[in-house]
Amino acid sequence: MQDVLSVTYFWLKAGHIVFVIFWMAGLFMLPRLFVYHQEAEPDSPENAKWLEREQKLIKIILNPSIAVVWVLGLALAYTVDAWSQGWFHAKLLLVLGLSGYQGYLTGYARKLARGERALSGKALRLLNEVPGVVVALVVVLVIIKPF
Repeated sequence: MQDVLSVTYFWLKAGHIVFVIFWMAGLFMLPRLFVYHQEAEPDSPENAKWLEREQKLIKIILNPSIAVVWVLGLALAYTVDAWSQGWFHAKLLLVLGLSGYQGYLTGYARKLARGERALSGKALRLLNEVPGVVVALVVVLVIIKPF
C-alpha cells in the first residue's frame, strides 16, 4: 500500500492543496454571507435568498471539500509517515480546530434559518478572520517544519 501511495504522492498533494483552497474559500465566504443575511428583514424574499445561498455553499462547496481534504491529508500523512513528527501534530490540531469552526458556522446557519440572529455584524466580520490566521499557521508548519 505504501508503494502505491508513494507513486501517487504528488497527485495526492496537488489534490489536497486544491481542495484546501476550495475549503478556505467557503470558510471565508460563509461568515460574509451571514453579515449580509442579518441585514435583510427576517420575513423578506431577500432573507430566503440568503438562506438558499448559505445552504448551497455548505452542501456544494464546504462539506465535500472538508471530506476530500481530510481523506487526502490523511493519505499524505501516511505516505510520509508524518505521525511521528511534531509539526504534523500541531497541524492536525489546527485542522481539527478549523473543522470545528466549520461545524460552528453550519450551526449558526441553522440558527439564522430559524430566525435567530445571535451575533452582531462586527462579531461575524471578526469570525471571518479565523481561517486566514489558522491557514497561515498551517502553511508555516508544513513548509518550515519547525519541530
